[in-house]
Amino acid sequence: MTTPPAIRIAVVGCGAMGAVYASRLARAGHDVVVVDSWAEHVAAMDSYGLTVTGPDGTHTAFVRAFTRPPEEVVDLVIIAVKAADAGSAAARLAGLMGPETTVLTIQNGLGAADAVAEHVDPDRLSVGIAKGFGASLTRPGQVHHNAMRELRFGAHTGGGKPDVEALAAVWRGAGFDAEAVDEIAAMQWTKLICNAAYSAPCAISGTTVGEVLRSSTLGPISLSAAREAYAIARTNRVGIDLDPEALVIDFAAGMPDAKPSVLLDLEAGRRSEIEFINGAVPREAAKVGLTAPINEALTRLVREVEGSSS
Repeated sequence: MTTPPAIRIAVVGCGAMGAVYASRLARAGHDVVVVDSWAEHVAAMDSYGLTVTGPDGTHTAFVRAFTRPPEEVVDLVIIAVKAADAGSAAARLAGLMGPETTVLTIQNGLGAADAVAEHVDPDRLSVGIAKGFGASLTRPGQVHHNAMRELRFGAHTGGGKPDVEALAAVWRGAGFDAEAVDEIAAMQWTKLICNAAYSAPCAISGTTVGEVLRSSTLGPISLSAAREAYAIARTNRVGIDLDPEALVIDFAAGMPDAKPSVLLDLEAGRRSEIEFINGAVPREAAKVGLTAPINEALTRLVREVEGSSS
């Protein structure tokens, strides 16, 4: 297998997931700059490197870190901020963008890529789906992840632009299970079903995905949220055909000790992505004249928890 040539990459949003991306891409020989608003985190990466601990051990990569995007054209911009911040991050990319720069945006849930496309030529935009990482930022400059299952990429417009296969090859060269897919919407919904099952229940109860699945109270609610999300996807003519209960049970079995990002955000006092996860299901339901009462109720409960802890 031919190793892709080294390229210039900017990772915008170097939280838990962005740090895993940046670390492995830098260790693969690419010239990586990272942008993050947390000054202490940026200072730690500049001084000591970016240390990531995961299933393959502990590794430190050296990246150039900034609190705002530098005036430095790159080949690839990876937007790894939270879904609610993706649009505003895309609006600040001018200094990184050249005539051949491509943009890859990777967020949980549905809706973030559309916000990015308001600021980036859709023909230069790809969407990424990350599954099974279970990453958390343990301290400035240090990240832990429980696993690293897969990354799937597709063109935002669905028209084959940009070169998504070449993009996937860069990630495979850094050790990721990465593939280009034609039906990115199907991948987004498959992940959304898993996220809808666990994000809100874990956030409300302060428990892991495995604990939710085993709970006689929360387990049935989790499975009901997954079934509802799947039904809405099918009604919206998304090309998926699966057993939603089996999907989310298998997901939890693979990472029983993981905490969804919504719970991690609440614990850290940050705004969560619940509007793009459970909250996305009733929005998509409304497009076809339906409701999604289970996911709507779970979204409202998380909003209440957010409000009481803010």
